[in-house]
Amino acid sequence: MLSSAHHADVVIVGAGVAGLSAAHQLTSAGVTVTVLEAAPYAGGRMSTEEIDGFRLDRIGQVLSTAYPELLRTPGLGGLALRPFTPGVLVHSEGRRYRAGAAGSARGALTAARAMKGAPRPPFGGALDQARLGVALARFAATPTHRLTARPELPALEALSGRGLSPRTVNGFLRPLLSALLCDPELTTSSRCADLALRGFARGRLCVPAGGASALPELLAAALPPGTVRTGIRVTSASTTSVTTAEHGELSCRSLLLATGARAAAGLLPGLRMPSFHPVTVLHHAAPVSPLKDAALLLDADRSGPVSHTAVLSEVDPTRAPLGRALISSTVLAAPPPDADRVVRAHLARLYGAPTDDWELLAVHHDHEAVPAMPAPHDLRRPVRLLSGLYVCGDHRDTSTVQGALYSGRRAAHAILHDFGIRPGYATEQLRDAA
Repeated sequence: MLSSAHHADVVIVGAGVAGLSAAHQLTSAGVTVTVLEAAPYAGGRMSTEEIDGFRLDRIGQVLSTAYPELLRTPGLGGLALRPFTPGVLVHSEGRRYRAGAAGSARGALTAARAMKGAPRPPFGGALDQARLGVALARFAATPTHRLTARPELPALEALSGRGLSPRTVNGFLRPLLSALLCDPELTTSSRCADLALRGFARGRLCVPAGGASALPELLAAALPPGTVRTGIRVTSASTTSVTTAEHGELSCRSLLLATGARAAAGLLPGLRMPSFHPVTVLHHAAPVSPLKDAALLLDADRSGPVSHTAVLSEVDPTRAPLGRALISSTVLAAPPPDADRVVRAHLARLYGAPTDDWELLAVHHDHEAVPAMPAPHDLRRPVRLLSGLYVCGDHRDTSTVQGALYSGRRAAHAILHDFGIRPGYATEQLRDAA
């Protein structure tokens, strides 16, 4: 039990992936940390619920194996990722076409020639596909600092100036980026969009095995016992203490807010609030899989409410009971009226299969699911507000799991700098610096 006598060098408010990432950086340097989470579980928006043997993500953000922080963050060494089939499936005018992240212009041209006798795909003919392959190869080879130094425009406007045909932009890049950024109108900064395309070109789209919650659960379990305290609501905060509804005041040397943007602004009035992209995820159970393919399926025609969908039990079989299929679909808006019927009708067209016997397992809606990143967007918003007061989360970097993890690293390094500690220093050196 916590008491008013409890003291930690750093109190972190929020046990999402940003706060847990920061906690690992701090504890590995010998700093004592207490992470306080209002919910009964760690993970924030990366949560998974279990219904009748199905494991259902609440937000369903897609990750990339190219995210550097998945490899660099302590505690994630045991994380199992389940990749989608390379590239994506694009549905247009009643057909599905596979579009991949070609590693070279030659590979893209070979794929284009192989499809010579097929109907013209939505992203263009052989020459258009070759140009797309060259563009993706360039994204893969370009360092991030060069991408973030490019002139900044809204993503959709920037795409039209990349030397690609309108068919390629509207038939492939727009639906792909809408899914990756959760932004159907692509008002997102072109720099953030370029980083998303770089990750797509360099790695594989993927999800954590067993559900999104597997990632924060690993992080929390790898921290020293007792570090993470759930079910504790922080009502006020300062650089030297926090007040909780359950345990009164707890003292600290520094405070790190690792909550969502709205909760952080509630504790620190004056903190700028971003706008948000709403996300609705619908999970359906089916007696058989409508598509024997572990692919992310995009709707290039925008012919219904679903932006993207996947048979997640094909990607990660642990998410569904044996003999059942789990189809997870994302609507980048509030749920439409009569959501189940309207979405199932759209999915019947996308999958080319009847959906009458599908069972709706859950509808998860979050109107503040993803912080918006309109141009101009600061990719490295300050995490140090003043000595002793810090903030991190995907609203400080990019609105991705990579951004959340990296913002936690940045915040931890700022705290260690103010403590006079270099990352990796031992406990004795911390005491000397105190």
